[in-house]
Amino acid sequence: MRMQWLWRKWLAAAVLVMAGAVAAGGANVSYDGRSLIIDGQRKMLFSGSIHYPRSTPDMWPSLISKAKQGGIDVIETYVFWNLHEPRPGQYDFSGGRDIVAFIKQIKAQGLYACLRIGPYIEGEWTYGGFPFWLHDVPGIVYRSDNEPFKLYMQNFTTKIVNLMKSEGLYASRGGPIILSQIENEYQNIEKAFREDGPPYVRWAVKMAVELQTGVPWVMCKQDDAPHPIINTCNGMKCGETFKGPNSPNKRFYQVYGQNVTLRSAEDIAFQVALFIARKNGTYINYYMYHGGTNFGKTSAEFMITSYYDQAPLDEYGLIREPKWGHLKELHAAVKLCSEAILSSFPTMQSLGQLQEAYVFSGDSGACAAFLVNANNRRSATVRFQNLTYQLPPKSISILPDCNIVAFNTAKVNTQFDTRTWRPVVKFDSAEKWEQFQEVIPQFDATTLRSQTLLEQTNTTKDASDYLWYTASFEQDSQEQQAKLSVKSLGHVLHAFVNGAPVGFGHGKFRNTSFTLESTVGLNKGTNQISLLSARLYLINTAFFIFSDSGAFLERRSLGVRSVIIQNSRGVKNFTVFPWGYQVGMLGEKLHIYTYEGSKNANWSSLGSSQQLAWYKASIWILHINCIIGCSDLLHATLYYIFATLFLRLKPVTS
Repeated sequence: MRMQWLWRKWLAAAVLVMAGAVAAGGANVSYDGRSLIIDGQRKMLFSGSIHYPRSTPDMWPSLISKAKQGGIDVIETYVFWNLHEPRPGQYDFSGGRDIVAFIKQIKAQGLYACLRIGPYIEGEWTYGGFPFWLHDVPGIVYRSDNEPFKLYMQNFTTKIVNLMKSEGLYASRGGPIILSQIENEYQNIEKAFREDGPPYVRWAVKMAVELQTGVPWVMCKQDDAPHPIINTCNGMKCGETFKGPNSPNKRFYQVYGQNVTLRSAEDIAFQVALFIARKNGTYINYYMYHGGTNFGKTSAEFMITSYYDQAPLDEYGLIREPKWGHLKELHAAVKLCSEAILSSFPTMQSLGQLQEAYVFSGDSGACAAFLVNANNRRSATVRFQNLTYQLPPKSISILPDCNIVAFNTAKVNTQFDTRTWRPVVKFDSAEKWEQFQEVIPQFDATTLRSQTLLEQTNTTKDASDYLWYTASFEQDSQEQQAKLSVKSLGHVLHAFVNGAPVGFGHGKFRNTSFTLESTVGLNKGTNQISLLSARLYLINTAFFIFSDSGAFLERRSLGVRSVIIQNSRGVKNFTVFPWGYQVGMLGEKLHIYTYEGSKNANWSSLGSSQQLAWYKASIWILHINCIIGCSDLLHATLYYIFATLFLRLKPVTS
């Protein structure tokens, strides 16, 4: 069964706010207690999250176009620090990292952009978006009032802001970016930093504002965001949970082994409409509008490569119904109410025990009403302005003229679509596969040595997901029933004794510890232990990302923690023992998973005797000139094929 992960359901985050503004040769973007104001006009805006590295540049135009067709006004994206600064001061904005090209495509299609710089993003992204080299900066404590961290955070934030300025991408310079974000959900962990938390927030705000982007800044989940930063709501039920703006001028905004949790189109529409009605929201962002794919090593630990396939645009960029169509109808109905919503705050009228009417009265006499039935189980008949309305359970009817219902959140008119897979090429015969035997290292061949078991992440420095632990010891008699016990903090462990596989184990999401126990045979004389510890990407959760000097936070270690062998003569503890280490595997060093790299490997016919092997199958792709509209499906098919092959290439024991 394919394991899937849905992270954070489907978020509808929202806003409305601002006071202060800006403009220099471009649009003037400001805010007050009612809405964003662009060039003097109030805006009701729907935003959708599309992350540029979770798709390919060829897909960007279509994704943005389909979002626009679905009634989206703003494209929101994180900025991924570890993609753009893989080494200190060395930047990469090429290919799928070309954020400038992505923002320009947004502009070309007439939409706005929201740039969530962070630079900590979480986002179910490896190491929360931080480059791993930060880990080795002396004295650093992440996301704290810590000078080393603030230096590098400011350097990167400044780099991104200056890049956007130089390309004229801020609205103040004629570009599409109307909002930027600094930090991300910091309030969730601020108390853990004690006295260093609040000053860090104040510093981050001051640093961001002084960069003079010409557009407002926001902070996600930061109720006490200092002026002029906008505090935003982030959650599934902002219409119920948002505490509101922190000043009168503000008011905005799957794991392996787990089953998919689906959020219906009806529930999303209900919460969006409720946020507008109850919380006066005029900016709503859908996280995600297109989830896409975590390519390469970009997932956070135990996350699958498919980020959020249940979004209005699925992993491959195809429209998913009824979510896309139902939300499109919601956006159209709300836009019909814009004049009334943007010129007044609503008055609330009780229509029953769990029924309410929120009425917006515009300056020009416009009237819009949201009739809410908060009862989850029962429909309701209500009287509003001398007319009778039927409200389904847990629904909101939108009346753009306070008379006729234009949309009800529980009534889905869009037909459900289905996605079916048709096998084009089958890899179901041994003749189509080749294998390359991975070398199992022995102690004498290693150069990195230690008298203790080293922590995996500190040893590999993110150069590889794999670390070999090797040891050599003498045995004065042959043993057939010795007991091997290995405690590991995960994520995956393969054990070999004298080159033969003897066991396999793995941890789980948020519970990586496990013990591998196996009965092994030992030779008289020299014996070799080889343990391959594999990591399923890096953590992303804020509570666990810190350096050695941040010891007041919970530590998170990976790798082998203890090794014990029990034989007829007693117990031998290898935890404190001469160990040799090898970072990565031969196949990785040969880049065997690439077309060019695979040429340098000695492949053989598929057999059953390989102890640790890479597997390869080849496929020829015929280029097809498609008519307009079919390119996305073609790309999606190719990505699916390659992703499947990549998983096949991961090492497995026979």
